[in-house]
Amino acid sequence: MARRGKRIRQARANVAGKGPLPLERAVDAVKRNATAKFTESVEIAMNLTVDPRHGDQVVRGKAILPNGTGKRVRVAVFASGDKADEARAAGADIVGAEDLMETVSSGKIEFDRCIATPNMMRVVGRLGRILGPRNLMPNPKMGTVTMDVAGAVAKAKSEIYFRTKGAGVVHGGVGSTKFQDNQIIENVNAFVDAVVGARPTGAKGKYVKRIVLSSTMGPGIEVDLASVDVF
Repeated sequence: MARRGKRIRQARANVAGKGPLPLERAVDAVKRNATAKFTESVEIAMNLTVDPRHGDQVVRGKAILPNGTGKRVRVAVFASGDKADEARAAGADIVGAEDLMETVSSGKIEFDRCIATPNMMRVVGRLGRILGPRNLMPNPKMGTVTMDVAGAVAKAKSEIYFRTKGAGVVHGGVGSTKFQDNQIIENVNAFVDAVVGARPTGAKGKYVKRIVLSSTMGPGIEVDLASVDVF
């Protein structure tokens, strides 16, 4: 087995033997142990009492983080006229109509989220084979086909999607180690609320078994469930 570096060994030693910590202390511990030479992300992993092999126990959804993800999310908006101006003012990275359709058709996709006004779906519909497999196709049920393009852009830049993997684990990024503690705490609570709200019908009894926070290169810090509203 490869020998772990001194930095990682020290970070693990700092939390060794400590039980679950209240959320505030867990966030502080994560930031103190984020000693990489780059700005690390803060990540959450939730162990749930579900078995995703059963269709009625799959947990999926999205969380809107009040303080953003800490990462740049590129948003494209299909709109014209005043709605195009609204999208640009809201911070959309790419705005267009037929011209944007031609760009995407050529294989140039330089965005992570895609939004469209209803009247633009006649244009976007031609891109189903390209955007669909990439989960980029605007969808009214997901709030990405809307006249409120400003609100949709703001949400797109601060939301993350989650889905159970492996043995009932849901994980996602909830900020950056550059964030203030209270910003990370607010994001964690928003993520947990979204996962709890997505509880499937097949989940019986206790739902959340364990919550762990970590930085990109840091050790996992278990969070005391009593400090997070998971019940």
